[in-house]
Amino acid sequence: MHATLSYLQAVVLGLVQGFSELFPVSSLGHGVLVPALLGWNNLVSSQASTESFFLVFLVGLHVGTALGLLVYYRRTWIDLVAGLARQIRRSRRDGVATLWRLNAPGVDPQYRLLAILAIATVPVGLAGLALEKSLRVLFAKPLAAAVFLTLNGVILLLGERLRGGQGRHARRPHLDSLSVGRAFGIGIAQISALLAGISRSGVSMVAGLLGGLDHEDSANFSFLLATPVILLAGLYKLPSLLGPLGRGVRVQALVGALFAMGAAYVSVRFLVRWFTTRTLRPFAIYCLVIGVAAIVKFH
Repeated sequence: MHATLSYLQAVVLGLVQGFSELFPVSSLGHGVLVPALLGWNNLVSSQASTESFFLVFLVGLHVGTALGLLVYYRRTWIDLVAGLARQIRRSRRDGVATLWRLNAPGVDPQYRLLAILAIATVPVGLAGLALEKSLRVLFAKPLAAAVFLTLNGVILLLGERLRGGQGRHARRPHLDSLSVGRAFGIGIAQISALLAGISRSGVSMVAGLLGGLDHEDSANFSFLLATPVILLAGLYKLPSLLGPLGRGVRVQALVGALFAMGAAYVSVRFLVRWFTTRTLRPFAIYCLVIGVAAIVKFH
């Protein structure tokens, strides 16, 4: 298929990706619905293809989004890497393989958080390699995206309801004490976000809330976890953008990536503050309203 993607489309889709990747409303779902609603048939027809210029264009948007997250959390990531260095030095000094003993007394808390982030990345990473292309071809259609976006709203509401049932004053763990099993469960929950319309950040937060975290810690863990997942997925597919399929869209991908980066930075800065005192319910209502309206339009 001949690459036809305007700079206006690149800017709009970059902003959509950057905002909807972090807001719990599904970037993949919006990436399917927005072109359909705007009548961009050149993009709609290419989304469900196994090989298309639009899919390689999205590589740039994902890299841009991940860079926006890295800029916001740069100090955190520096601290996490420093924690790894400290733990390695301690392991060599003591002659004990403390790198694998995450619950051992005195384990560096920054290293422990880095380790459980790595563990939580494994399920969605493996599932993405095995299923991402086939699921996109099967479900990257406006009606399917609308149905899953509606389901996403239900998931967010259900997560808030179940979390409320645990008791407002129940003792809750913090990120530095999150168990390996719960972190792995959050990683497994992310697999559902391979379906266009299900939000990666949304299901991660719901899993975190059900695992005992509060909204602020759930959001931070979700955003930290999204950074390597999105960045590695983008870098893995970067050769396709540099190959034949990228001809005619590389500059547009760069433009879109810059706007996605800016939107991601603004989004995470807003949402970290939002979740200190607020919940997922407004985003759930948005998904239900937009999802049902899109079902009516595209059925």
